[in-house]
This record gives sequence, structure tokens and C-alpha cells, in this order.
Amino acid sequence: MDYQAILGQCCEMPVGYVQLPVGVAGPLLLDGRQYHVPMATTEGCLVASVNRGCRAIAASGGAVSVLLRDAMSRAPALKLPSAKRAAELKMFVEAPSNFEALAAVFNKSSRFGRLQGIKCALAGRNLYMRFTCSTGDAMGMNMVSKGVENVLGYLLNNFPDMDVISISGNYCSDKKPTAVNWIEGRGKSVVCEATIKGRVVQSVLKTTVEKLVELNIIKNLAGSAVAGALGGFNAHASNIVTALFIATGQDPAQNVESSQCITMLEAVNDGKDLHISVTMPSIEVGTIGGGTCLASQAACLNLLGVKGSNHGSPGANARLLATIVAGSVLAGELSLLAALAAGQLVKSHMKYNRSSKDVAKAAS
Repeated sequence: MDYQAILGQCCEMPVGYVQLPVGVAGPLLLDGRQYHVPMATTEGCLVASVNRGCRAIAASGGAVSVLLRDAMSRAPALKLPSAKRAAELKMFVEAPSNFEALAAVFNKSSRFGRLQGIKCALAGRNLYMRFTCSTGDAMGMNMVSKGVENVLGYLLNNFPDMDVISISGNYCSDKKPTAVNWIEGRGKSVVCEATIKGRVVQSVLKTTVEKLVELNIIKNLAGSAVAGALGGFNAHASNIVTALFIATGQDPAQNVESSQCITMLEAVNDGKDLHISVTMPSIEVGTIGGGTCLASQAACLNLLGVKGSNHGSPGANARLLATIVAGSVLAGELSLLAALAAGQLVKSHMKYNRSSKDVAKAAS
């Protein structure tokens, strides 16, 4: 193992590696191109299920994705002498006339980090500034944090009574399920859709359009509302996001917000076909930095055609990876919902998710 690849970048005091199986689902036909999707998981059935979803999508002409936003965020927590003073700072940083000066200070921190906006929230005399910026092909947490530090130093000139409590005040919000990410987005915001032909629903998914639409309403929408879900209006988006994140060297903990997803199903073409979509506002991925430098993870990125930075169009590789994540989630949602609608979930897991080995003998 090349420990020099992880020291100073991925892990401190390394003692070894933990092996995880990697399966490949696909091809996923997305935006006219085929992708073989690497998934690191220990859950039997998962890769097979996503693979079946990919087959149904391909047999129906493929999926289409739209990237709505691309903006990483960081929100420091500040304290001022009074709520009035905090409101004055809020008005200063949100004033359009001050944006150019603040952006110039922020943008000095990186070749790729470009400030897009600042939105503030008050809690008494505490002020939370949510900076958003583009970060090229990096996931960008370090990049945006450096830019925020520069701006805070600049603001101290006009607001010397400003006390910086923390560079992160949880209004970002990183690695936590929050409404601000669900509404405003964080990282890449993506919608992916496909129309599955009725005959494919029957032959590949072994169910009907009517049953799938009803199940999605009762389970993903109503059931999630009863549970008080925050961005969890889906069947198992987290399953696919986590497997892809581990395989491609992303931060697995960011699965929390990256898996926020609402899955929508409806009958189209006089009820004959099925339209399915996933809307994911907070996919946080990069193709450089962090675990993407490791050999196995870099190989998985290379398999998808998004390894490293895109020199011709900075940020294009990371944006493409985000759409592949959404497309894979679409496939996974489609297949699991079909298994549930057909009453095949338990049977499938008994076949693919249970070991037939004698564990006692294997351990000895």
C-alpha cells in the first residue's frame, strides 16, 4: 500500500486499509452516454437492484439530467454587541453595492473559488453568514473556508466589534440533514428523469405502472411525511449515494445531505407508461482532492470518465459525477419500488443478502 498517498491528505496514523467489495452496475444510459457505475457495498442485492433499474432505463431510451445549481457553502457564526449591530452587518454584506468588493477579497484565496452570494440569518445578537461559491472540480470545503476567512478579516476593518465564534456555525450545513440545504441546495443540485415504457415495467420490473404510482404516493410521499422526514421522500437514495461515494473517494459522511431526495412517479401517455424523477438538491462531490487520489478510487473515477480536473472546462468533471450519482439513484429507486410493489423484496434478500458459509468454520 502506498501510505505516502494518504499522509497529509486522507488519514493520520494509518495502520492499514479496510477492504470493501466493489460491484459495477449498468450500463446506465444517461444524457445519451453509457456509464458503468462502481459501487462499494456490503449489502447484497444493492448492485443487482441498481443494475436492473439501469436495464429498464436503457430499454426505454435512457434518462435525462439537469444540473440546477453548483455552489458549495460555508457559514461562520459571529457575535456582535447587540442585535441591532448584527442586523447592520447583515445589511452590509447583503447589500448589492458591496458584493464586488467582498467577492474580490474572497476570490483571492483560490484560482477556482468564485463567490456567488451571501445570505444571513440572525439569532439574537448572533449572526450566521452563508457564503456560496463555485469550486471547480473539487468538492470545495477547504476552498470556501479559506475564502470566508479572507472576507471575515476584511470585515473586521468596518466591524471591529465583530467576534468570530466559529468558521462553521452549522448554517452551512455540513454532514447534517437540514432544511436550508433542502431548500437552497449545497454542492450540486440535480434533477434526473426517465419515462419507462409500460412493456418494460411488466417485463423487466415485474409490476404495473398503476401499482408503482400508488406505492410511491403511500410510501415515499405520505409515509415520509408521517415520519417527519426532512429531504427523505425516497425509497433508498442513501444506499446508492453511499456506495458510489466510497467507491470514488468522496467523503462518506456527506452522504447525509447528499442523499436528500424526493422521488416522483406518475402515469403518462394515457396511463400506459411511467414517468419517474429524482430531485436531489445537495450532492457534494469532487473529482480531485481527498480520497480521489487513492489508486482504487481514482480507477473508479476513471471508469466513469471523470478522473481529475477538467482543464478545458473547470468543474465539468465534478458536475458530470453529480449527474451520474442522480442517474444511479433513479435506477435504484425504480428497481426497489418495483420489488416492493411485486412483493419480491424479502425473497430477493434471502437469495442475495445471506451468507451460505459456515461462519464458525471460516473464523477458525
